[in-house]
Amino acid sequence: MIQQTILHNAHKDLGARMIDFGGWMMPVQYDGIVAEHNRTRNEVSIFDICHMGEFILEGPEVKEDIKRLLTTNIEPLVDGQCRYGFMLNEEAGVLDDLITYRFNENKWMIVVNAGTKENDLQWIKDHVSATTTVTDISDNCGKIDIQGPLSKAPVESVLKIDLSEIKFFRFKEVTWNNKTVIVSRTGYTGEYGVELYADNDVIVELWQLFLDAGVKPAGLGARDTLRLESGLPLYGHELDEETTPEQANLMRFVCMNNNFIGKSVLEEKIANKTGRALRGFKIEGRQAARNGHTVVVNGEVIGNVVSGSFSPTLNASIGTAFIDREKSQVENPIGIDNGRKILDATIFDLPFYKKEK
Repeated sequence: MIQQTILHNAHKDLGARMIDFGGWMMPVQYDGIVAEHNRTRNEVSIFDICHMGEFILEGPEVKEDIKRLLTTNIEPLVDGQCRYGFMLNEEAGVLDDLITYRFNENKWMIVVNAGTKENDLQWIKDHVSATTTVTDISDNCGKIDIQGPLSKAPVESVLKIDLSEIKFFRFKEVTWNNKTVIVSRTGYTGEYGVELYADNDVIVELWQLFLDAGVKPAGLGARDTLRLESGLPLYGHELDEETTPEQANLMRFVCMNNNFIGKSVLEEKIANKTGRALRGFKIEGRQAARNGHTVVVNGEVIGNVVSGSFSPTLNASIGTAFIDREKSQVENPIGIDNGRKILDATIFDLPFYKKEK
């Protein structure tokens, strides 16, 4: 069954083109992917992210449970801090990539992907202590992201807060109209911005206030090109249950000091360097590679494309692929077989785009 976010009617009123995204009816674009992408890179956009899942974990043993469940190094986190990481299966494959929020020693929130939410919830419940309660608040918790270099002013104006108090990968609970809003700074675009979590009715009201303040919406299409330029993974593409964090070049988000599920197998796979490894690639011109296309060299298939798109910022086509390790050196020439022709490409070091500080 296709689900609708609480902002569904607002998207229709804005003339958005809607698509099925992981079982959710979501806006792919409003006034064009390139326009929305460029506006986010240079100004500010607002995104509907209400399809994501949010779980609250509480109890005296919750911290140790999270260290066992996730690769995230949560030990140094203080109240109001959050961190990105993975939940692995016993074979070290990625069940999901997620962000963990610490409210206090005994209360945490885990934000998961929509498509994996139900499996994530059951996995977590099956692997926590008897004293830890797991509450799925997803149905009552909305989420919107305001992203872009000019996002600070409208957020401060609407919420009446000082964003300079919230550093990168920090969050704060603020009171707005006698309601609690969680304001965090993690981002999925490579730009300055914030994410807002609140009750559904509050999110609907805030969405309209940001539109009234002149912030225009952006859809899934721009969100995908923005994250791809920034070298950020999308679950189901760069990450899945068959892929380890090492293969995806994301070991910086794995704390090997923790005894997390899948650790011993991950250590073995790292030692043996098994499987293909994730690399970026760049194609001169506008013709883009797509998920499922093959990577070839001299007629030999050496990899498979998992993400591909035209990059408005680079004015070239970019993508990611899992490529045989011995042939995956940066700047190596490769071909992308799209079924009709071979596109000339070059292996590129991720990310493609990095915001200047």
